[in-house]
Amino acid sequence: MKSGNQIVGVWPLAGFDKILHYRVPEHLKGSIPAGALVRVPVGRRFTLAVVYQVDVEADMPESRLKVITEAIYPMPVLTPDLVNLINWMVSYYGASRESIIETMVPTAVRLGKSARIEKYLSVAQKLTSADLTQLKKRAPTQYKVYTFLSQQFKPQQKGLVMRRLKISASTMKSLVEKGLLQETIERVERVAYDDEFSKGEVVESKAITLNEEQQAAADMVQQSLHEAAFVVHLLQGVTGSGKTEVYLNALQKALEMGGSVIFLVPEVALTPQTVGRLRSRLLQSGTQKVVVWHSHLSDGERLDGWLSLARGEAKVVVGARSAIFAPLPNVKLIIVDEEHEPAYKQDEQPRYHGRDVAVYRAMLNKAVCLLGSATPSLESQMNVANGKYKVNYLTKRVDDRRLPLIHVVDMRREILKRRGMLTLSDFLREKIRERYEAREQTILFINRRGYSKSMICQECGYVAECNHCSVAMTYHRTDDSLHCHMCGAEEGAPYRCPECQSDKIRRRGMGTQKVEEVVQQIIPSARIVRMDADAMGKKNLFRKILGDFRTGKIDVLVGTQMLAKGLDFPNVTLVGLVDADISLHMPDFRANERTFQLMVQVAGRSGRGDISGEVVVQTFTPHAMPIQFGRQADVTGFCEEEMAIRREYRYPPFRHLVQHLIRGPNPDKVSFFAEQWAKKVSAAIASHSIEVEIRGPAPCAIEKIKDSYRFQIWYFTHQVTRLVELLAELQRDFIWPDDVVQVLDVDPTNVG
Repeated sequence: MKSGNQIVGVWPLAGFDKILHYRVPEHLKGSIPAGALVRVPVGRRFTLAVVYQVDVEADMPESRLKVITEAIYPMPVLTPDLVNLINWMVSYYGASRESIIETMVPTAVRLGKSARIEKYLSVAQKLTSADLTQLKKRAPTQYKVYTFLSQQFKPQQKGLVMRRLKISASTMKSLVEKGLLQETIERVERVAYDDEFSKGEVVESKAITLNEEQQAAADMVQQSLHEAAFVVHLLQGVTGSGKTEVYLNALQKALEMGGSVIFLVPEVALTPQTVGRLRSRLLQSGTQKVVVWHSHLSDGERLDGWLSLARGEAKVVVGARSAIFAPLPNVKLIIVDEEHEPAYKQDEQPRYHGRDVAVYRAMLNKAVCLLGSATPSLESQMNVANGKYKVNYLTKRVDDRRLPLIHVVDMRREILKRRGMLTLSDFLREKIRERYEAREQTILFINRRGYSKSMICQECGYVAECNHCSVAMTYHRTDDSLHCHMCGAEEGAPYRCPECQSDKIRRRGMGTQKVEEVVQQIIPSARIVRMDADAMGKKNLFRKILGDFRTGKIDVLVGTQMLAKGLDFPNVTLVGLVDADISLHMPDFRANERTFQLMVQVAGRSGRGDISGEVVVQTFTPHAMPIQFGRQADVTGFCEEEMAIRREYRYPPFRHLVQHLIRGPNPDKVSFFAEQWAKKVSAAIASHSIEVEIRGPAPCAIEKIKDSYRFQIWYFTHQVTRLVELLAELQRDFIWPDDVVQVLDVDPTNVG
């Protein structure tokens, strides 16, 4: 005979990955759905847990089951599709459930914090003149409050009234109990900076008539939405071709159908601009709330946004990769803008790829996933070739605006001509002056912070390296110091060589600070601003800078990779890629792809208004394959050439790569255990008939970071889930020393 107890299975957030069973107390029966956040006893302590299954069979006698202590929220913190997504991420990425849940559910939510509320007062009963006279005689303080509120057009904050009139809470309470005043409680949202619709670089966005290519893409996406079946669309469009208009068209259609939408952008800096366009468009067709989601939000802002989504008050979320975990019901459309960007890959546990998770979540919801890029990843292009993705091409800019003219400057010749290293070529210097005199704007891009790449002694060859990492330290002129961009170590810049005491220690290479200084020398009266991680320490600063740039308060913007992605400034007519070789010579098989994408994306920031633009690319390898294809923005040609190279070496996308990173303070110890592990895996693979090629172990390109020596093993396979499962099984019998840390990274985008 079945008992009357309700039993649920939960995932405790207690440092272990196991489902436990609990009885539901009588007063909560039937009110705890899958995905709910509850508090449960584990051993002698209480911990939070997420309900995985309801009405399940217990794994022990019911009499021994403990009881759930409390339900934290009335609604689930995980929607059903997110619960299923966790299972997939565990099997594919090899991550723990706890780390995934902690990524999906904000800290403030997991701690059970509630929204901020405000109490408001308004007049509930109209008094006659006689009544007012009586109130004034009997209770002059109450009369003062009543007459003040009766003169207001809307309810007033209780605390504000108390402070302004200098009265106590008891006076307010008496008036409410008498029925003269009404007290209401409202949830007050902490406004994220992107939500300040009237501020920043947000501009009005009016619906436009789509051109033929845009309309064809929009029609195809709308058809997929109506079919309510899972499909992935790749929108491959040249920079400035109007991909955003196609996104907005699809978004409005999904909302009209009663669905919700997730809109991913690769960088926080892009969020205000995207939110502004969305809000402006949605306001024209009936107000829709847009929630912003990214790492720069405070805990309170994140909590308020999450509650708006979980309660169904908002149906659109815009943000960086973690926005893919927003608790939206009935997801009909997921948009991934600039889908090729490495920023979608999380570099700490759980090491997921936002684009790939977006595709899987769309599949769980039978929704449409719309990927967009001017330079799609080779993985997406392979999926198009294999028929897994549908594709639409936007081959021309809106209003038939011309693509910018790209000039490639051979810096080897510049050095011979000037007899020494230089930051900006004569050609780029002249172009900057021309655009400044024409009152047009310039963006200069170099993907390196600081003033100089390194300090080197011309006498003995000494290079100032970090004591904790195997990299050269970067010189920062603002405080005359050396910084390690790996571990954050800082020290004063030497005036003499520490090795030979020579005073011929010089700065080599360049960064954003050096470029900024040189431009100021070229045009002293220009307004020049640097935008990189060093300059963006203050919250909201990048939004202010982009706003000032849009309104013409800045003439030249110097920055790193954040400037290469999707920003749209009509008055920018010149873009300079100061050193195109930085990404080309990285020890990474994706170096060609990164360089090509960077060059095309940077070029795309120029000439997006009525005036045609120019791009100047400075390089020491002008004949390199990605530079030549980038010069013509030839995506097809580059793809064919690079795919042939990847096919020859069987690199992704022809096989999946799983990187096993093993690190510790003792290099010999790390190397020994990495070797033993590789032997164990090789033997297991042979007996399990899994197709895997193992390369390594070998030292990483950057062998030491934060006093930790790093070795890596590469696994190439078509069977990721089986491999991850096997590796997890082998881990149970392999004892790693406490000071040796090992991390599995599936589909890594950075193998340095």
